[in-house]
Amino acid sequence: MAAIKHVGIVGAGQMGRGIAEVCARAGLSVVLCDMTEERARAGLAGVADSLLRAEKRGALTHEERAHALAGIAVTGDLSRLAGADLVIEAAVEDEEAKTALFRQLDEVVTDPAAVLASNTSSIPIARLAAVTGRPEAVVGLHFFNPVPAMPLVEVISSLHTSKATELRVRAFAGDVLRKKTIMAQDRAGFVVNSLLVPYLLAAVRMVSSGTATAEDIDTGMTAGCAHPMGPLRLADLIGLDTVAAIGEALYEEYREPLYAPPPLLRRMVESGLLGRKSGRGFFSYETAAVGART
Repeated sequence: MAAIKHVGIVGAGQMGRGIAEVCARAGLSVVLCDMTEERARAGLAGVADSLLRAEKRGALTHEERAHALAGIAVTGDLSRLAGADLVIEAAVEDEEAKTALFRQLDEVVTDPAAVLASNTSSIPIARLAAVTGRPEAVVGLHFFNPVPAMPLVEVISSLHTSKATELRVRAFAGDVLRKKTIMAQDRAGFVVNSLLVPYLLAAVRMVSSGTATAEDIDTGMTAGCAHPMGPLRLADLIGLDTVAAIGEALYEEYREPLYAPPPLLRRMVESGLLGRKSGRGFFSYETAAVGART
């Protein structure tokens, strides 16, 4: 089983740059790609800020920070990913956009042994694999936000994913990135979001119905259930557009009402109130994150 040394990441938003950071800190060679080089450079600036904060709190040395940053190249050209051992797609949570991207990656990534992975939060991997000529080498590799801090990665094999691909990415996530991995069936939402998103949507419905304020709902869950963060601040952190997209994917898969995004959530997304990344969601934030994605 060949070691993964060169990683391409498509999408330089919040999730993409977090994945780039953990890969670079593990000593891997990383190419961070977005629609334009300018957007990729903005993602790299976010990585640099995160690494500097890590150095200040003693999580890594100055030399380790410099080495990690030097290990990341940026580009707006997908062809720069041609020689990657592994490409991780971390683009917007939209099935049409992701399938179009996988078609391109299938043509661009020339190594037949290379793995194509998606960081999708909810879209079945089989749908992405179906547009490639190498479905056995397509897998889900779902990180959690913020990637440098969250220890979990979900690994999702489709019906076509080979056992060799599954073992290779589990070894990569577990042994190289030092993440805890769990296996999930190839169903919308996988393990975590199938449990989490109905909870978040229930909190939105409580606000909409006037059952309680956003502040009181979150206080109830942090002070009453010992959750580290309330459901509405968590939804703001994930991005309300992403929460809505995951809910739509879950509802399409299962047709259960608890998965359907409530009207309030839809109106907020339509109004550009996306949470932390836009500066306002269920709560207000002084500064918005740039290009945040999940």
